[in-house]
Amino acid sequence: MGDAEVITSVWRQVEVGRIVLITRGEHRNKLAAIVEIVDHKRVLLDNPTLHNNRPLLPRQSMPLAHVTLTGIVIPKFPRAAGTGPLRKSWEAHKVSEKWEASAWAQTKGRLDRRRELSDFERFKVMRLKKQRRYEVQKSLASVRASAKA
Repeated sequence: MGDAEVITSVWRQVEVGRIVLITRGEHRNKLAAIVEIVDHKRVLLDNPTLHNNRPLLPRQSMPLAHVTLTGIVIPKFPRAAGTGPLRKSWEAHKVSEKWEASAWAQTKGRLDRRRELSDFERFKVMRLKKQRRYEVQKSLASVRASAKA
């Protein structure tokens, strides 16, 4: 028989060192790293980033249903490591820069910006879209006219 090549799917696995995005609760839209797996439904999260000399996200247990796994992993991160080693690994692997450069973060930023627009700013966006649509239709009409001639 011929050789069969089996290609497995690349799944984002729950693993120590995986960076997650919190989707629910008071720390919504913040990044954290899995530092320990509590059980099949809960993980221990930590974020070493400081804000006003206080942690942006305190070390806490959270259900996996409240987080989304990202593609960013800190490789060979030791289980149950403290915030100090996590901070060094976070900076060494440039987690924040990788997240900011990801298409996911950029799309999220655009959606958040649109969500925060005032009524007048939404009106200005609508007018700009109308102007763009008019210019596109005008150039398309000139291309059609030159094609007929």
